[in-house]
Amino acid sequence: MQAVLNFPDLSPELFTISLFGMEFALRWYALAYIVGILIAWRMALTALRRTALWAGETPPMRPEQLEDLITWIILGVILGGRLGFVLFYQPAYYLSHPQDILKVWQGGMAFHGGLLGVIIASYLYGKRHKISILSLGDLVAHTVPPGLLLGRLANFTNAELWGRPTEVPWAVIFPGAAAQDCPDVIAGMCARHPSQLYEAALEGVILGALLIWLAYRRGAFQKPGLIMGIFLAGYGASRFLVEFFRQPDAQFVTPGNPLGLAWHVGGYGLTMGQLLSLPMIALGLWFALRARHRS
Repeated sequence: MQAVLNFPDLSPELFTISLFGMEFALRWYALAYIVGILIAWRMALTALRRTALWAGETPPMRPEQLEDLITWIILGVILGGRLGFVLFYQPAYYLSHPQDILKVWQGGMAFHGGLLGVIIASYLYGKRHKISILSLGDLVAHTVPPGLLLGRLANFTNAELWGRPTEVPWAVIFPGAAAQDCPDVIAGMCARHPSQLYEAALEGVILGALLIWLAYRRGAFQKPGLIMGIFLAGYGASRFLVEFFRQPDAQFVTPGNPLGLAWHVGGYGLTMGQLLSLPMIALGLWFALRARHRS
């Protein structure tokens, strides 16, 4: 008999408050965003105050500028994440229902879009305040993995973005009809890869530990662009790998394409997550190699 793990009895909501006939709920996913931003702010503040970490003992910006930057980044995450989901995953639907684009509570967020939003927001802020773009990118990049860790744990708690059916001993039986819709499997017993936890470990724990070690032990902040490049390449590689175990978005799955490949030839190809990760890997390696060469 296959050894599996039952999904823990967790509610996607921490608590609900009723006010004036309306209910307001704090969900794990919202809490992950809030705590992730607070951790990123604290990590960035600590790095800016450690002047010895930076070339010439000169941080790229003043600590008091950080709050303004965080505001720009929050807008970049929300707008970029939502628009990325609209453009990358469901363009046909939102083209015919443009009024639903801003209804973030009725749809998804795409990390690649959110990342692009953060990059644009940070670039514009750096240009406006005449801050080194590469050093600013390093500062922001080393603070992102804790938020990724919390976000993926929230995905697991919400029983969403689960993996493909599997028989590994740590497979999880996720609740819901969609999670149990597996071919050749008895209803109610479909076990899947906990791909959210794979991503939490790779993108949050391992990549985060590597960036902190490089920043505080190897002087990486003194090589502008190095940390940003390693983050981009590291996240891209992690996401590319996990896509082999992650259930693709439903709109890509068809009878002739059961693996949900966004691009394929002769049954072999790449998922949308992998296609979006390849430019990240290439760009990240370019930034990292360029930083090492210049230093």
